[in-house]
Amino acid sequence: MALLSASEWEILVLSLKVSAVAIGASLPVAFAFAWVLARWRFPGKVLLDALVHLPLVLPPVVTGWLLLLAFATDAPLGRFLNNTLGLTFLFRWTGAALAAAVMALPLMVRAMRLSIENVDPRLEQAARTLGAGRWRTFTAITLPLCANGIFAALVLGFARSIGEFGATITFASNIPGETQTLPLAIYSALQVPGAEGQVTRLAVLSVLLSLGALVLSEWLVRRSGQDKGRHVV
Repeated sequence: MALLSASEWEILVLSLKVSAVAIGASLPVAFAFAWVLARWRFPGKVLLDALVHLPLVLPPVVTGWLLLLAFATDAPLGRFLNNTLGLTFLFRWTGAALAAAVMALPLMVRAMRLSIENVDPRLEQAARTLGAGRWRTFTAITLPLCANGIFAALVLGFARSIGEFGATITFASNIPGETQTLPLAIYSALQVPGAEGQVTRLAVLSVLLSLGALVLSEWLVRRSGQDKGRHVV
């Protein structure tokens, strides 16, 4: 007998697609924020840091509501994206990916920031002294040294995206085959009498995916030498 039904496989595939798109889209944004917070000094840095990490402490339903205000088809930003790029987020899997990306962003920024701060600036200075330009120094010295931290951020972002519920159901709704990821499917199954078996299977699957991601991210962090009293989560 199959471990998962056809509909459950569809839920799993959709969840993996949403999470992959979420972390792929948020990677450059997260790295930019991490670089600015790790290397720059400017007025308002504390405020920027707080805004980046705000989704960690806001109720997810509030985050979903803010996304609804910003990306609804009748909102200026949502109308612009729809008219220029053909992107629609409401009631679409792209909306689920956007919500997951926003919720995963703070964890990704934190992991990348720690990895960037862990790079010894003397190595970069030595490369510059030997004639390497900024870009050459970044690609040859900085990026390889913080690569494990970046991979850890991707894995953490994936785990957070897999578990995203509140912002997704508020912003993209709970539509089977379109926006119904693992947490939303579990929630729906809980409302159906006699669906305990499906709930159990989907819950175990969620636990295994999240646990595997956390173990992998911790291993990557330790490999990068960031385990000296500093952890991502």
